[in-house]
Amino acid sequence: MKSSPVVMNHFTTVHTSFLIDFTFTNNITILTGDSGTGKTAAFSFIKERMAIDWDILCLNYLDNQSCIKNLLSQVKSKLIVIDNADILLDDDTRKYISLDDKNQYLIIGRNPRNLFTSKDNLFELASEKVGEQTKFTIKPYL
Repeated sequence: MKSSPVVMNHFTTVHTSFLIDFTFTNNITILTGDSGTGKTAAFSFIKERMAIDWDILCLNYLDNQSCIKNLLSQVKSKLIVIDNADILLDDDTRKYISLDDKNQYLIIGRNPRNLFTSKDNLFELASEKVGEQTKFTIKPYL
């Protein structure tokens, strides 16, 4: 499924020597890849930015799983970033996300089942050294 982002096309933030520079092409972006590539680090940098950017909502395994769908149904015009989505999202919540046209999603996990997505939604984290900083971007998976 390919649909245009409803909240933001681009997100950038800096954390010490790390730069997050994501360009979104879809309303649902699934960030996947091997362990240890920086996905959870990127999530934590985005979560820090959430404190000053009201357009962002971050959720991870520490949040109450039984309330996720209810919470998602109450928010509007947010970039919702979900880390460890394989653990956090049940099938019913995945179906809700796939049909939600009020919010945009960055889902970090390995299992995109029941999100009605295609390869256009699958991305992996890319990193490169730029001077003293490590720059994280997203690139198509495969």
